[in-house]
Amino acid sequence: MQYLSTRGQVQPVQSAQAIKQGIAPDGGLFVPESFVNLSQDKLRQLVDCDYQELASEILGGYLTDYTAEEIKDCITGAYNSDSFNHSDIAPVHSINDDLHVLELWHGPTCAFKDMALQLLPHLMSLAVSKTGEKNQVVILVATSGDTGKAALEGFKDVSGTSIIVFFPEDGVSQVQKLQMLTQQGGNVSVVAVKGNFDDAQNGVKQVFADAEFNKELQQRHYRLSSANSINWGRLVPQIVYYFSSYLKLVKEDQLSIGKPVNFVVPTGNFGNILAGYYAKQMGLPINRLICAANPNNVLTDFINTGVYNRSRDLLKTISPSMDILISSNLERLLFELTGRDTAKVRSWMGELKGQGRYEVDSAVKEKVQAYFWSDYATDEQTLNTIKQVWDEHHYLMDTHTAVAWHVYQNYQQQTGDNNKTIIASTASPFKFNASVAKAVLGSDKTAGEDEFQLLDMLSQRTGWEIPVGLKNLDKMQVLHNKKAPANGIGRAVDEILK
Repeated sequence: MQYLSTRGQVQPVQSAQAIKQGIAPDGGLFVPESFVNLSQDKLRQLVDCDYQELASEILGGYLTDYTAEEIKDCITGAYNSDSFNHSDIAPVHSINDDLHVLELWHGPTCAFKDMALQLLPHLMSLAVSKTGEKNQVVILVATSGDTGKAALEGFKDVSGTSIIVFFPEDGVSQVQKLQMLTQQGGNVSVVAVKGNFDDAQNGVKQVFADAEFNKELQQRHYRLSSANSINWGRLVPQIVYYFSSYLKLVKEDQLSIGKPVNFVVPTGNFGNILAGYYAKQMGLPINRLICAANPNNVLTDFINTGVYNRSRDLLKTISPSMDILISSNLERLLFELTGRDTAKVRSWMGELKGQGRYEVDSAVKEKVQAYFWSDYATDEQTLNTIKQVWDEHHYLMDTHTAVAWHVYQNYQQQTGDNNKTIIASTASPFKFNASVAKAVLGSDKTAGEDEFQLLDMLSQRTGWEIPVGLKNLDKMQVLHNKKAPANGIGRAVDEILK
């Protein structure tokens, strides 16, 4: 399996090279030359597989320059009882016959990013050796909150690599911030950016695009790579849980092979829901991918109008992992929906960079709307949904999952679609406990309490256990205190590597 750039100006590469580089030299994103196909007969054969076996099957089709044994070892190293607190890895909780929640937060950092970032370091280490890389691979990460900690945890003390994470100083929860600032490991660095997530992401992209700086780094025996979802090694593991959740319902006789389902995905950078699109292209019977946004609803506007316009204020919300206006992975979708027209992709990405907006043609807009439906939830609607679901179902959700639930309700009301639906739950409710506690306990009981007191209050009220990864964070030593202006990310990288 070869990998192409969405911008079409570099030669195809093998998967190890794509994973090691992270982003293509022409600024595009690596995509597989074709999709692995899983027929309905093949899906039937996979029903009794556990998560690790299913992951081996799917990854084996895409990572053809890795041996079956290497892939199995990577998967065993990533998805095990030391890292995940549930034997299903990504369990499905059924609310009723028609609605199910795919819990993607049972890993070490309590967020869905663990599903990929426990695996990527294993793939990266092998990629370095497979490609004969002699330089140290430096992983640069821009995070809106969850990717940073998950990447730090995955790459800490991985030989041949170091990792630098940039996060918006005032754009993450206190829990998220302390998860990063207390991160141990001899090869990790964390930098608070005086700006928002898009500032951090743009700064990291500029570092990758700076040919002179990259040449200088190579002379110093460093090579840059990424652990953001622009890296194919981050995206391909996410395809697995779309299949695992579907097959779980089949195994429990709640679904028959071939019957379509909807997936609702809280979406910021478009990587998670794009993995669902890839699963559909591979043969998973998905009816509609429902893109759930918060008030930073640039994706909702795009799906509904065909116009992508980032020229608006980035709002700070209670679902901060979705406080994003530049959804990088949308480029991969446009590549596919244009029939892999790299000239169009380059043109639109150029317009986005230069003018802050682009508009796709009517044919692409129709295809987008055939696959996707989108709406958004305000902060008030998010809080009301958390309370409603707790009161009615005794099910506790974080703010991002609540956005998805609210949008699902809107979808049902507006379409009348009665297909079974799976909501992707992307974080533990305790990770955003200030908002969750306010919704469940009431603002009168939570006012003035810090996030760590609220952890205990929420646990006592609901009977849900605080995840190990979030306990006693406030008592751990802060190990990282670097800060950088939005235009100083390259300088920060240079100083850290010196």
